[in-house]
Amino acid sequence: MRNLHEWNLSYAEARELQRRLAGEVEFAPFEGIPKVIVGLDCAFSGDGKRIFAAAVVLTVVGTRGGASGGPESFEFEHVETVTAQQETRFPYIPGLLSFREAPACLEAVGRLRRQPDLFMIDGQGVAHPRRLGLAAHLGLFFDRPTIGCAKSRLIGTYDEPGLEKGAYSFLYDGREVIGAVVRTRARVKPIFVSVGHKCRLEDAIHIALACAARYRIPEPARLAHQAVSRLK
Repeated sequence: MRNLHEWNLSYAEARELQRRLAGEVEFAPFEGIPKVIVGLDCAFSGDGKRIFAAAVVLTVVGTRGGASGGPESFEFEHVETVTAQQETRFPYIPGLLSFREAPACLEAVGRLRRQPDLFMIDGQGVAHPRRLGLAAHLGLFFDRPTIGCAKSRLIGTYDEPGLEKGAYSFLYDGREVIGAVVRTRARVKPIFVSVGHKCRLEDAIHIALACAARYRIPEPARLAHQAVSRLK
């Protein structure tokens, strides 16, 4: 894991750092099927004074579906869950949430016994005003393929995707494609997928769908959310 920067920053310094780090995000093909995926999520105490993070490690033990049978689905085996909690050190400022959330996520990932092929993070990747949401910010620290899977939109415009599982439409900021709006279950509210680091949007869409065999939220992110909710 890389040590990109310190966390004692002013708001102006944080915004400038986002602009600089966004230029380091790599859009590179992800080849094959990830064998080990880590889902990562965080949550705050009711008073906002503490932050909790959970990382869930899953191995892909098989696949099913695909081709005429619909989108391919991964079958998982749980390996480990690690957690962390810290005092909250950065205030709530829209657009700078990763400076509030990332330190606890990094602490949790630092406790993993096994390093993954890919991280799936409950949050935005480059679908962010300065192209550095939580998934992109953490992806640069991890220096591994990283996908952002968010439950809601931060910025951008889109056309509603088709109602069938696997349908998606692109998320735009002006004319720039910054993510995708992906229907992981038929006739269920879509999720917002974007590149975090070291993958392409088409890879992120495919993997998110493959991880969402039974639920709206892809399994690594869903299990991480459950784990951090229990910790909270």
